[in-house]
Amino acid sequence: MSVLVDEDQVTGQIGSRARMPVRARRRAGEPRRPPGRARLVAGRRPLPRPGCAPRRVAPRWPWLAALAVTMALIITGLGVFSAAMTPSVPDRTATVFVARGQSLGELAREYAPDSDPAAVVARIRQLNRLDGDVLVPGMPLTVPVSSGAPASRP
Repeated sequence: MSVLVDEDQVTGQIGSRARMPVRARRRAGEPRRPPGRARLVAGRRPLPRPGCAPRRVAPRWPWLAALAVTMALIITGLGVFSAAMTPSVPDRTATVFVARGQSLGELAREYAPDSDPAAVVARIRQLNRLDGDVLVPGMPLTVPVSSGAPASRP
């Protein structure tokens, strides 16, 4: 934007001729607008109108970040709480003999009813060094036993 200035204004001398108002020259291609309206420039915020309060935009990102952290803490807490509620595999073991048609899951539910059956089956496989699910009737197995379950069965 070009501005025409009187020479007296530039030098600071007070001349005998009356000062002329400064006029802004319109650039080629610039649309006409009312003189009181500010020029909009991309990337710049317009100056607030005199007498009007500036528009306040609510900060959204800090609230969203705080909400995400809160949700992550709640989910982590629920995971820790549920892990504490699941009874662990009993440390006490007993030797039992497999009956006809019995599976590792049935043995886990029978001898450790308060524990997670999948964890008990994994512990039975580890104690007896079993690779598959094939059980032979009469086979001796070392099984974790909870306090309320029968200790052994012939």
